[in-house]
Amino acid sequence: MSEAKEKVRAFIVENFMFGNDENLSDDTSFLEEGIIDSTGVLELVDFLEETFSIKVDDEELIPENLDSINNLVAYLSRKQQRAA
Repeated sequence: MSEAKEKVRAFIVENFMFGNDENLSDDTSFLEEGIIDSTGVLELVDFLEETFSIKVDDEELIPENLDSINNLVAYLSRKQQRAA
């Protein structure tokens, strides 16, 4: 598991699932499963910006980027490649 994936998973489990990752796969939809609500998305964005030194633009706040661990890791990879 990549370092980014480990950090994202740990943040989701600790902050939104109270330490219980029993039903969390890398493709689990945060919104469909009720793991993250709109306020949680803002917390997630703050975490991503601080942890990975990126800026999440308003137009990037879409499920394709932020709605699962796999989507988040792919989004981070694209952001970091553009910045390099």
